[in-house]
Amino acid sequence: MKVLYVAAVAALAVFTATCFAEDKKVTSPLEYKMKDIDGKDVDLSKYKGKVVLFVNVASECGLTKQYTGLQDLYEKYEKEGFVLIGVPANEFGGQEPGTDAEIKKFCNTKYKVTFPMLSKVVVKGKEQVPLYKTLVEATPDKDGKVKQVGWNFEKFLIGRDGKVAARFAPNVEPSAAELTKAIKAELEKKAK
Repeated sequence: MKVLYVAAVAALAVFTATCFAEDKKVTSPLEYKMKDIDGKDVDLSKYKGKVVLFVNVASECGLTKQYTGLQDLYEKYEKEGFVLIGVPANEFGGQEPGTDAEIKKFCNTKYKVTFPMLSKVVVKGKEQVPLYKTLVEATPDKDGKVKQVGWNFEKFLIGRDGKVAARFAPNVEPSAAELTKAIKAELEKKAK
């Protein structure tokens, strides 16, 4: 009888732990740790309280010229608490074939990029990094379906609260009114 009682108590403890376990689901894209373009660890939580724009970039794309506008955008709003993070990815037409070192050299030489760049990652498909899984899940289409990243230079805006505030198509230029208006609106909000 004592063995049965101990087994019942153990089963109840497991059941209780399972039912009341704290949900560890990520609630912000800024909860991840990544590698930067130099291979160093980056805890994205250091950007909490700032307005962050993630852009999956590529060096051999028709949209690569957006680097100029992205750099201008970064310089214009950086002092107000804006951070732009370039995320090299090679899923679209193999247009980012280089190594991190080659990508960094290209960005520094051709576009004088000073905004943070992450190490090349997978932003779509089976090997999609958790950061991009979180970004796309936070921005479903009008029917509520998860819409994967469609091409290079897609933009995800994170508000000061750490939540995804907006998503912009690849062809939305960095100087586009809809993008700059959204950035300004998030910058005007108080950090929590």
